[in-house]
Amino acid sequence: MTLRRDARHGLRIARAEFRRSLRAYSRDWRRLVGLGVSVLFFGGYLLFSLPAAFVLGRTARSVEAIPFLGPAGTLLPLGLVGVATLRTLERIGSAEGEALLLTTVHPRAVVIGLIGAELGRLAAWFGVPIAALVVAFAVGLGTPVVLLTAALVAVPLLAWSAVWGYAVGLALLRVFRWLPTFRRVLKVLGVAALIAIVLGSQAVGQLLAEGSISVGGVLAAITVAPLTEYVALAALGTPLQRPPTLAAVAVFVGVVASAPIGLAVATRQASALWFGDVPADGATSQATGREGGLSVPRPFAAAKTGRIAWRHLVRAVRKPQEFSHLVMVVFFLGPIGTTAVQGSSGALGPLAAGVGVGLGAYLAGGTFGLNPIGDDRPQFPLLLLSGTDAATLVRGRLAAGVALGLPFALGLPAVGVALGLRPVRAVAFGALGTGSVLAAAAFALGLGAAYPIYEEREFWGTETVVPSTLVMLVYLAVVGIGTAIALVGTWFLLTGGLVPTPVFGVVAGIYLLFTAGVSYGSYRYAIRRYRNYHLE
Repeated sequence: MTLRRDARHGLRIARAEFRRSLRAYSRDWRRLVGLGVSVLFFGGYLLFSLPAAFVLGRTARSVEAIPFLGPAGTLLPLGLVGVATLRTLERIGSAEGEALLLTTVHPRAVVIGLIGAELGRLAAWFGVPIAALVVAFAVGLGTPVVLLTAALVAVPLLAWSAVWGYAVGLALLRVFRWLPTFRRVLKVLGVAALIAIVLGSQAVGQLLAEGSISVGGVLAAITVAPLTEYVALAALGTPLQRPPTLAAVAVFVGVVASAPIGLAVATRQASALWFGDVPADGATSQATGREGGLSVPRPFAAAKTGRIAWRHLVRAVRKPQEFSHLVMVVFFLGPIGTTAVQGSSGALGPLAAGVGVGLGAYLAGGTFGLNPIGDDRPQFPLLLLSGTDAATLVRGRLAAGVALGLPFALGLPAVGVALGLRPVRAVAFGALGTGSVLAAAAFALGLGAAYPIYEEREFWGTETVVPSTLVMLVYLAVVGIGTAIALVGTWFLLTGGLVPTPVFGVVAGIYLLFTAGVSYGSYRYAIRRYRNYHLE
């Protein structure tokens, strides 16, 4: 197979993969709604950014005058390689119809096709807004040359990042195949690193506000001069140009020359992964390691609902990547988490209790309730023929979520006692947490049953189904606001800030009735959806 022929076949594969992605969005109206919300959300930012890019083009007099050029020039290639690696682990580690493709074309053609399709998807999501910003900047600068020079700088860098990120991702998938324990450890470390980055960024922001560190010092620490010089090549032929440095030329030559090497490395990694055999001892150790999870402990073994709940918990331990959507809460709580802890001073006990109630409610519904039909669909023929009624199946998911949420809702208020919280108040928070966990778990089942997601996607080398982003946002908003209202009302009632008057009793009763009614109605709706489900 020649490179030219592989490139031609690869472009066809890329076109087919890209069209498949478009059809996956267009055939489901729920995905179209989510896509429309995303376009409106990010489109609003783009509308505000275009005038800023135009003004920057009008006022800039040199490349150095462009703000954040150094950090952006450093983080851009590193970020692109990281995105390409994660996307390989998550989605493009293999192709649709892999067995047929590998018997028809050379693996290099498949690699080119998968990388090309991913570049097309990234261009559709990020290329259009970035191109709009560059056009606005060029109009403000008064020359269209920057469009050509920016493309000449960005395209080689994007191709280099794609091929080397794909090669690194395939290498990690090979390691995961031979060392399953390393994969689980890396998942935990990845989540911990994400949380650390979010919380660390808040700490850095506070230090900047206090003046302990300077913005210039932070930017200089994350700037690599050769990469910045390479990005500055985009100003050649414009009023902002400066003579190209030797470092910039060296980076350009290195990027162009190493991209074919990365393609060769990625092809070898792909061939070893796709044609290699799974380790013989891996299946044996995996099977023997699961034998202990078949015995149901006594609290769950008393009824069929408990046994179903235990199976869900065991599967959660075996496939923790199914809960990747739960990390979204970090981006909502991270910006206020460090501020709340530092501002609480002597109120760490009540803060721990409140966090326990909120976290318990979030986990109770977010783990097993946001996509019940989508999660169970592969087993539906067996479930429908097992003789177990729909109510028991739904209650099993409900019990599994409650089993995860209650330890936080009850345990953290108990920890709060050691941090200065009064025992009576800890009991009140525990009672509130129990009710919040039950309400959130029931509400999530109805919400998830209304908008099921069936399509599996590759996530860190494993096929899994995650809930819809729109469902996740609605769940966060409803449970977050409802729990916050309950926490604030309970705290003011315990501290004497609220007097239990008849008006307060009426308002609290309406709130409780509304919460219980919505949760119970969601639970009954989930049962009805299970009963009315049919196999096509």
